[in-house]
Amino acid sequence: MIEKLTVELNERSYPIYFDGALEKLKATLKQVEADNRTCFLISDLTLKKYHSTFIEDLDIDPANTYYVPSGESAKSIDSYSQILSFLAQQAANRDSVLLAFGGGVIGDLVGFVAASYLRGVDFYQIPTSLLAMVDSSVGGKTGINLPEGKNLVGAFHQPKAVFIDPLFLNTLSEREFASGLAEVIKYGLIADRKFYEELLALSPINKDCQALSSIIRKCCNIKANVVASDEKETASVGGRALLNLGHTFGHAIENVSGYGDYLHGEAIAIGMHLACLLSETLSDEFTEEDTTSITQLLSHNQLPIHLKKDLPIASLNHAMARDKKNRSSGLRFICMRSIGTAVSQTGIDPKVIDSLWSKVGAL
Repeated sequence: MIEKLTVELNERSYPIYFDGALEKLKATLKQVEADNRTCFLISDLTLKKYHSTFIEDLDIDPANTYYVPSGESAKSIDSYSQILSFLAQQAANRDSVLLAFGGGVIGDLVGFVAASYLRGVDFYQIPTSLLAMVDSSVGGKTGINLPEGKNLVGAFHQPKAVFIDPLFLNTLSEREFASGLAEVIKYGLIADRKFYEELLALSPINKDCQALSSIIRKCCNIKANVVASDEKETASVGGRALLNLGHTFGHAIENVSGYGDYLHGEAIAIGMHLACLLSETLSDEFTEEDTTSITQLLSHNQLPIHLKKDLPIASLNHAMARDKKNRSSGLRFICMRSIGTAVSQTGIDPKVIDSLWSKVGAL
């Protein structure tokens, strides 16, 4: 039986397939072919190496496949432009379908291509990393980075479906797997204390964890509900912005360090440590003991809670000022009222933020 979850967005609603996902993917591609639509697969060179048999089994014309370099550097204007030119050279039309086969970088990049090529074509997500499975493949946020900041260019463009198979995680490095766990832990912190406590009991979590499939489903369910209530992050309070716990700090770390020293989840883990410290100052319910519990969970799962090397506080603050989540009211941070309950907050004294940066090793 094929198991699925639906992201409820009226005419843009779509399924996330779990058990039997690849069987459903092949059936979908057969229907695409029967409808006389051309499918283009876009992935990266590492996945081409490790999953060549899977790619061949999809029976897509090799001339309609395109590979970008692996890593965050591929999430760029150059890669975006090159894929658009590839599609144009292949005479892709508005009936064409794109397959994003890869982690968060591929999903965001291909999604943005799909949103903008010929003013929008259909695409499907086939996430291969834990981070992509639990977070970035769901919700329709697509985009690329600029030298000035992360995800500053993009669009909301929902996939037609998401196909999740944890077997792809077998070729993921331990470091990449741990990076995805940062987003898993985030869901417990912002929305479900019981889920957080389950993660504590399971820690450390690895690719052999018997509960991994249910963990992925739980995260997708939480995100689907949040996205359904605030698809384009327009809520003045709470809403989809709460999914960014630790991200205002984390994106600044990625930007200032040059999109290379930290994987996304590693930067977000440090960002969540900072969010904990900020929450202590703002909420009577959130305690130092809560921060200790959270940072221990992060550390037990091979995630950093301090910077690897000194980064200038002024540069980090400058990067945060360019963050796409900010509003006219100023920098917006996501904090916790308590574990499992998150809130958005503006008007934080800059001196408080400077003091927090110093606690994780910034100068």
